[in-house]
Amino acid sequence: MIAIQSLLTENALADEFVAAFQARRFDEKFFYWFPLSVRAWLALCSDGAYRNYVRSRSLIVQSADRLAGFVQPGSLEVVSLGSGQGDKDLLLLNALSRHGVHVSYVPVDTSLALLELACQGAMGAGLPAQGIKADFTRSDHLAALAPDPATPPRLVLLLGNTLGAFDPLAAARQLRALLRPHDLLIVDGEIYAAQHTVAGYDNPLNRRFAWAPLVAVGITEQDGELVFEDRVDARLPGLHPLAKHFRATREVRAGLGGETMALPAGERLDLNHSYKYDADTFVRILTDAGLAVRWRGTSDDARFLMVLAGPA
Repeated sequence: MIAIQSLLTENALADEFVAAFQARRFDEKFFYWFPLSVRAWLALCSDGAYRNYVRSRSLIVQSADRLAGFVQPGSLEVVSLGSGQGDKDLLLLNALSRHGVHVSYVPVDTSLALLELACQGAMGAGLPAQGIKADFTRSDHLAALAPDPATPPRLVLLLGNTLGAFDPLAAARQLRALLRPHDLLIVDGEIYAAQHTVAGYDNPLNRRFAWAPLVAVGITEQDGELVFEDRVDARLPGLHPLAKHFRATREVRAGLGGETMALPAGERLDLNHSYKYDADTFVRILTDAGLAVRWRGTSDDARFLMVLAGPA
């Protein structure tokens, strides 16, 4: 039996989706909510065309045993924020087990379908798993994820450039709040490479993933265009958000559960974004949030950086 605690109900997600459409803004979580979106995401990961997935997973494969060496034998709670299907987590969980660590796995995601996959993977490896369906960007959900002083040491994971799906400056501070002095964090990010970064996203498979929540409510390529925008965030040098939006070329009427939502021709619907970084900027964001880097690794193509950190 899969154990999943829900802090975010499906009804609440439906309400948030309608409100987001009315505000002309789709947040990150809606790209993993619909079954079609989950299928598109899994296809994106399995094909190899999504280079960030490949880079992040390869870094875990290469470094899992070394990372496990930073953890003392004994009990450990592994909390994976934005866990997705949990396949990268499982590589690290198995490495920890080989090093004598007794792991309990807590994947956290807004997608029930992906949480089920993450829990199934851990349980299939003989590891206890308790999923939590939550939005860790919400202050009340974040408070619920805070560790109890009596619980075992904790390793928090934020993999797959997930930090960049939000405001990385604020999200890094939120991560720090989840760590006690003896807890650890593994987080990664994509290193910015100008036109090569945009090309990594503006391809057929990634476009299919980007279109999936729109198609799920009846919006198709005949209704408008998907536009990628390479921007700069002036708050910090070396901080590069890659944004995208849908622009309606004719009046659109989307449907969800009997509700009809209109988007006039010429209007835009802002979709999720993904921050990229200069390498030094990524580390600075963590240190400014009160974290101390204990290990760092770089992908073979130098386009992805992974960091093990703890409270400074």
